[in-house]
Amino acid sequence: MAAPEALERPLPKPRRDLVGYAAARVLEALLEALLALRFLGRGFTRSAAGKALQAWRALTGALPALERDRIAEKLGEKERKRLMEKGIPRVPSTRLKAPGQLLEEAGYQHYSAYTDKALDLHDYQLHGPDPAGEMTRYPDRKEAAKDTLYLLSKLARIIEEHVKPRLEQEGKWAQEHQEALEGLQRRLGR
Repeated sequence: MAAPEALERPLPKPRRDLVGYAAARVLEALLEALLALRFLGRGFTRSAAGKALQAWRALTGALPALERDRIAEKLGEKERKRLMEKGIPRVPSTRLKAPGQLLEEAGYQHYSAYTDKALDLHDYQLHGPDPAGEMTRYPDRKEAAKDTLYLLSKLARIIEEHVKPRLEQEGKWAQEHQEALEGLQRRLGR
């Protein structure tokens, strides 16, 4: 796994280095996913769910940077400007649905559904298991753990199939990306 400092480095500014920004966010997604698996292995299901959300949020920040042109062609001028100024650099948990929908329109099948799963896990992180189903969709930690693994496996697949080739083409796929992806896949049993 990459050194912890990798999560503490300043992000490149999207206006100056869009692909570098995407590469940094992808590494963040991989490292957060590995942390989620570590928490899950130790029985900290709520913390694992939170890390899975952070991993998904980082990936959701990276993909619009990589797919800017494909996404921008579907937007009006005002929306394109917002994408560059706020949509790419700022992806709060409360605003994950819109970029998820744009990514699905850009060809990432089922991205919105995966984003909904990430948001469900966020609720679980905040509220824990809820047999009554009033605060979260998860009646017990077993179901939350299963969805955490499911989301992380989708994240690894998207990175392997879509992101890695793009970053390799741009010369931005580093050894630490490869090591983190391989570690994630190994721990997921892929």
